[in-house]
Amino acid sequence: MSITIIGAGVMGETILSGLLRSGISPNEIVIAERSAQRAAQLTSQYGVECRDVAPSVSGASEVLLVVKPADVAGVLAEISDEISPDSLIISLAAGITTSLMEQHLPAGTAVARVMPNTPALLEQGMSVISPGSSCTSEHLAQAERLLGTVGRVLVVPESDQDAVTAISGSGPAYIFYIAEAMIAAGESLGISHEVSVELVTQTIFGAATMLRETQDSPEILRQRVSSPGGTTVAAIDTLDAQGVREAFEKAMHAARNRSKELGTQ
Repeated sequence: MSITIIGAGVMGETILSGLLRSGISPNEIVIAERSAQRAAQLTSQYGVECRDVAPSVSGASEVLLVVKPADVAGVLAEISDEISPDSLIISLAAGITTSLMEQHLPAGTAVARVMPNTPALLEQGMSVISPGSSCTSEHLAQAERLLGTVGRVLVVPESDQDAVTAISGSGPAYIFYIAEAMIAAGESLGISHEVSVELVTQTIFGAATMLRETQDSPEILRQRVSSPGGTTVAAIDTLDAQGVREAFEKAMHAARNRSKELGTQ
């Protein structure tokens, strides 16, 4: 049995490289990629076999759909007659529900829905899995092993997936947005671009490491930096006055709502 990855964009290649680094042989992985040029590149770089979509799932134990949400139904229609009865179909497409996938596949096919994020490129991703109605604990363990090659893995009820998309799926972009703003502010304070980038990048990295390693809450960590009447309090008070917390909440609600829309279109 082999692993099939349908879609070889950035995330598809990220999953591929993670699987290979985990010790899985290139001979056990098949890629389905419509671009002949891209397929040739992957074959040359990673030594994996590339096939057309339908033949790619023949004999596959796991099939990962790493395509745009609008393409999922079409891909499922292509592979429906070719997949093995015991295959696990894993979708990484935002908003696509397990029930929608099951509607396009033979009855009883095991499916799982996953929301990854881009730090998977550096094996620091957050992949959140929800099982479909026919997905057993063994299937779920398969999905966790696969996604564990590119970072951390959580399992949540599918009803939480749209919120997960808003928080961790889109989340890296919020941090990059903050970094952009802090770098620009540093330049406005007279610091060079290069120095501002270094200061902001290391500050964000260090703060994230403290969150992970100390296991203290963000509130406690913030309070430790915030001396009464000091510079940090002056900055936080300004952010609060500008409604930054409320803006973040509205932004994540907007992302959650868009995830729901993608699943119905």
